[in-house]
Formats: sequence, structure tokens, C-alpha cells
Amino acid sequence: MSANRSSEPPGCKTEGAKATLKNIIPAMSTPLASIFGSGFLVIVPILASAVGPYAVLAMAVVALVAFFVGKIVRHNILCAEPVLAKGSQKFTLITERLSDFALVAAYVVSVCLYIHILSSFVLASFELDNAFNNSLMTTIIIGVITIIGLFGGLKPLEHLERWALYVTLVILVVLLILFAVYDIKQFLAQGFFTLPEMPKRSTWEIITIVAGTLIVVQGFETTRYLGKSFDTATRIRASRWSQYLSLSIYVLFVALALPIVSVLNGIYAENSLITLAATASILLPLPLIIAASMSQFSAAVADTLAAAANMQEATHQRLNTRWGYLMVGASAMALAWSGSTFEIITLASRAFAFYYLLQCLVAFSVCRNVRERILFVFIALILGFVLLFAVPAG
Repeated sequence: MSANRSSEPPGCKTEGAKATLKNIIPAMSTPLASIFGSGFLVIVPILASAVGPYAVLAMAVVALVAFFVGKIVRHNILCAEPVLAKGSQKFTLITERLSDFALVAAYVVSVCLYIHILSSFVLASFELDNAFNNSLMTTIIIGVITIIGLFGGLKPLEHLERWALYVTLVILVVLLILFAVYDIKQFLAQGFFTLPEMPKRSTWEIITIVAGTLIVVQGFETTRYLGKSFDTATRIRASRWSQYLSLSIYVLFVALALPIVSVLNGIYAENSLITLAATASILLPLPLIIAASMSQFSAAVADTLAAAANMQEATHQRLNTRWGYLMVGASAMALAWSGSTFEIITLASRAFAFYYLLQCLVAFSVCRNVRERILFVFIALILGFVLLFAVPAG
């Protein structure tokens, strides 16, 4: 944020120094749970199928784009929220309202995606992973979540998010360590790393497939909606720190997994991480499947709650929360039969790209700093590209 106060719109607050480590760490749990929700499970096979040995570079580019999108979200926490509270700028209010509806749609796709990945990992352990079984299991689980929401409410399941995050982080650390050990042994044995071959794809194919991975690092925007629990400074720093931590881990994770990818023999699936984990250690697949199940289920519950709450707020409390659960669940179940996990990942990336694009417009409307406005336009163009041209791996 520019230090030049004259370039800021009226009501744009300073970030301040009130945030403390004691407050920031709890505020980081929600964005981290979302960012790590499904991304680490699928990112390696997607990037390997797209760019082969250059997967680390592609991951770094995706991480950089995500960080700049996060910068826009943080700008809006600081500068757009006071303007929205005053209701003084009609364009900003309308765009923010549209982004609320866009976020609901994105959450619906995310719910379907999370459970699709859960089903793929569970079914793979029984050698039953095929398109029909995956869609059927996804529909059943989403149906169960919907029924719980309708008759008992999903609030009691909210605490699962933090425990799922803890389990996911533990599994991630174990994977990183064992992948590193495998890589070191490989290098000591042959003097080089065995990297996957570059797939025969055009430059356009590569760019559009990588563009479809934006959903992998989505989640940093959740701090935008934690205003009732945390102050401005805490939310901004929680978002920033979450991105520093998660994006660094993603790049490291892809780098350490890449020398093992050759065992897949060029056949990439959404649950290929199970094979990579088994190659590093025969003890890894079972805890990985358990962690995947916990993280995907809790993430689906969290997004169902968020979508229903956003629908209720966007309709000025006219829509009952239970009807929100029903609409989210029914839409997600319909999507479960629309395509493969990779196709749903791309659809989710497009949905979130549309939401982030609207947030760029919100940021542009309340900003008077020319350099920041240029940045917003640049990021908006990238998001527009993702929205229009992103395609699934495969």
C-alpha cells in the first residue's frame, strides 16, 4: 500500500500495528485450511502432465500470480471495506454484490471438487476408481452433508476444519521429508535426478492448462470475510503470512516430488500422489488417504457453510440458511456428473477467477494511486485469460 495518503480514497484506513502473533496464528487457520485443502493432492500430476520437467517453474509462476491476487484482496480489506460500509460509491457496492454471488457459485464448484477428490482417493485404495463410481460416491457424500445441514445444521462440523488442517500439515511434512530422502538416494546412486519427459504440447496448450490450476492456491480471500472475528491488521497479515507459508511449501513440494514422477510412466490421474507416496515409503499411502478424506470433507463443509451464509447475506436475510444448504448441495451433486476431477478443477479455477476479477474492479474503483491501478488492470487481464481460456489437464 502506498505511503502517500493523498492517493487513497476517503475512509481508507492504515493497516496499523495492532496485530499480534497471538491473533494472527488463529486467523491463519481458515485460509491455510482452504489453500492446502486439495491443492497438494493434485498439483504434481497436473503440472507434470502440462510441462514435465518445468513443473517447479510453472508452480512458481502460479504462486506469484496468486500472491498478487492476494494483494488485491488485502487492498480491499484496507480500502474497500470502509467505502462499502459508508455506501457512498454505487459502482463499488454493485460490483461487490456481484462478487458475492460469484463467490457463492465458486464455492458450489469447490464443494463438488473437494468431494470428487475425496472419492477418487478412497476408491483408489479399493481399486474401484472409475468415472461412474467417483460421481456416485461424490453425490452420496454431498447428499449426506446436505441432509445434515437441513435437519441439524452444519455448525457442529465446523471444528473439523482445524483438525483437518493439523493432519494435512503433518502429512505434508512427512511427505516432504520422505520425498527429500528418496531424491537424495536417487542422486547418490546415479549422479542426477530422473525428471519426467516434456509432453508433446503446444505453447498455447501449456499456458491454458497451467492457467487452470489457479484453484490450487485459492483460499487467501477467506480473511476478507472474517471481520467479525479479527481486526483489519490481523486479517491482512494473516492473509499475507498464509500465502508466504503455503506458496513456499507448494514450490518445495513440487520440486521434491518431481524426481519421483517418472514412476507414473506418463500416466497422470487425480490420485497419482498415492503412487508417488508409495514409491517413497510403503507406509505413506494409508495416512495420505486418511488425510485426504479429512481435509476434503472438512473443506466441503466449510465451503457449504460459507456459500449458504453468503447467499443469505446477498439476499438480505430473505433466504433461510437451510434452503441455502439445499441449493448448494443440489447444485454440487449435479456438477458431480459433469466431468472428471481435472475438468472440475478447471471449472473451479474459472469460477474463482471471475470472483477475483470482480474484486479487481472493486479495488480499482476505490484506489487513486496510478501505479496500483496499473497493477490491478494487469492482474485483471490475467484473471480474464483464466476465465476465458483455462482448460483441464489430460
